[in-house]
Amino acid sequence: MKIEPTLLPGVLILTPARFGDDRGWFSETFNAPRMQAAGIVVDWVQDNHSMSAKVGTVRGLHYQRPPHAQDKLVRCTRGAIFDVAVDFRRGSPTFGKSVGTDLTPENARQLLVPKGFLHGFVTRLPDTEVQYKCSDVYASDCDGAVRWNDPDIGIDWAVADPVLSAKDAAAPFLCDLTSPFVWSAS
Repeated sequence: MKIEPTLLPGVLILTPARFGDDRGWFSETFNAPRMQAAGIVVDWVQDNHSMSAKVGTVRGLHYQRPPHAQDKLVRCTRGAIFDVAVDFRRGSPTFGKSVGTDLTPENARQLLVPKGFLHGFVTRLPDTEVQYKCSDVYASDCDGAVRWNDPDIGIDWAVADPVLSAKDAAAPFLCDLTSPFVWSAS
């Protein structure tokens, strides 16, 4: 597995190896001992799978606050997405900064989004499916969001008229929130 750091410490792009023959290909998308050997030690407890029918569907920017904060390992298994992580840790030198990458079934990339980061994506093709692992179960009382088009974050989603949930359309701006996450230099 190829592991690439991003401009945000802890946010990683993982690309599993593929082994192909005349039947197609095989890829090991997750292997706990290999991840641990690479320094990625996460106890995954829930897998999620979403399907977005329309191009330009934006899901995010989401987080889950403690005590149910979540690490996420995200991949696109059908269609295409532009996947984004935003540093949401108070006091971090990169607070409010984002990184994004294209995830497709063809490039096999996965985005590791640690606790303390917002996560979101926009679909680039119809009927796009996204699957992701979480390090804690969903807890509605800990669910939170930041406005997808927050000017202080400045993500270029490359979509003029996004398809949004009511929750995402009404999410507060970064400046109107106090993050429940605190950056630690250690």
